[in-house]
Amino acid sequence: MTRQAGFPDNRRVAAESRGRSAETKAMLLLLAKGYLPLARRWRSPVGELDLVVRRGRTLAFVEVKARPDFNTAAYAIAPLQQRRLVAASQAWLALNPAFARYSMRFDAVLVAPRRLPRHLPDAFRP
Repeated sequence: MTRQAGFPDNRRVAAESRGRSAETKAMLLLLAKGYLPLARRWRSPVGELDLVVRRGRTLAFVEVKARPDFNTAAYAIAPLQQRRLVAASQAWLALNPAFARYSMRFDAVLVAPRRLPRHLPDAFRP
């Protein structure tokens, strides 16, 4: 059976569901660590930010990766994706100039089955 236009296939729907679940787990972890959410699944023409959070005067752009294990998740943030995250963060800051003077970093939260999520502050630098 072929896929009809406008109807996503089951794999895409399942991946979307896993992604949302991983982002929820990541947000709960960050809330427990004292971070305040500013944006979730923020999209722009140059890229998407999974989470934008702050704690004190530190702003973190957070990439969430759900994979079968933490190593696979960590390596899933490739250089091309890092460049897109940087571009998306610049677009977000252009629309939210009140945060321009905050210290900024790029974090990752890794999510694997049957494990607590792992937060990697300052996971990469542009």
